[in-house]
Amino acid sequence: MRIMDILVRDAVILDVVADNKDEVLGQMAQALAAAVPAVDADRLLEVLREREALQSTGIGEGVAIPHGKLPGLDGLVAGFARSGAGVDFESIDGQPTHLFFLLVVPEHAGGRQHLKALARISRFCRHDDFRKQLSEAAGLDEVLKVIEGEDEKF
Repeated sequence: MRIMDILVRDAVILDVVADNKDEVLGQMAQALAAAVPAVDADRLLEVLREREALQSTGIGEGVAIPHGKLPGLDGLVAGFARSGAGVDFESIDGQPTHLFFLLVVPEHAGGRQHLKALARISRFCRHDDFRKQLSEAAGLDEVLKVIEGEDEKF
C-alpha cells in the first residue's frame, strides 16, 4: 500500500492554525469532508474525538496519526496537515506535534488495511530526514513529492 494512493490532495493543510488538538482534528475533518463527499465532517470529528479519548494518537517526534472508522466510505482515505508552531497533542513524548496524518477507513472494513497504513506512516516518520523534509517543504507539490519519495523507498 502506497500512502500516495490514499492521500487526498485536497485534504492537505500546509499551515494548520490551531491552539489545541480538537482544533486540528476539526480542521482536518473539514478539509477531508470538503474533498470527499462521502465524509461527514461532524461525524468524522466525533469518531476522532472518541479515538483520542482512548489514547492520544500523538506518536512522538512531532508526529500524530489520528484515525478512525466511518460509514459510507468505499476505501481508506488519508489527509495531512502541518503546523509550524506545533500543537499540544498529548503526545507520548510530551513534545509539540507538527505533522499530522489523518487516516479514515470504512466502518465495516477489516482492520488489516488500516493497520498497514498506520504502520507505513509510522515507519516513514521514524526517519529524521523525512520529518525534516515535510516540515520544510515549500508548498503542496513539494510535500507530495516528499511523501511520494518515501513511498518509493519501501
